Amino acid sequence: MTAAEEVIAAAEERARALAAGDAARLRQLLHERFTWTSHVGEVLDRTEYVRRNTEGHTVWLAQRLDAVEVAVVGDTAVLRAEVTDEVASSEGSAETFRMPVTQVWVRVAGAWACLAGHAGPRRP
Repeated sequence: MTAAEEVIAAAEERARALAAGDAARLRQLLHERFTWTSHVGEVLDRTEYVRRNTEGHTVWLAQRLDAVEVAVVGDTAVLRAEVTDEVASSEGSAETFRMPVTQVWVRVAGAWACLAGHAGPRRP
């Protein structure tokens, strides 16, 4: 498997951890210095990102990455994709969001960890 394929696999695993609400697995895939900038401009550290995405603030149903491109330079990779997020609305029905996403991954002790990400703007 190439480094780019490994990064894509890690990003897809991150998406599955979000959809499953698996805080432990999500935390494993995120670097200890992880930050995320949401589509509305909020900046979250790893602790807050995991809390918001696994404790009910956002209830994930699925996440899909399309048109994925990865550039790898040494132990750093930048993944760009079009993401489709399915989340539960406040009424309990599914709501779909589409937007570009950028993720920065670093290889630590042989495994890829997401160091930073940015999603948005949300597509109409």
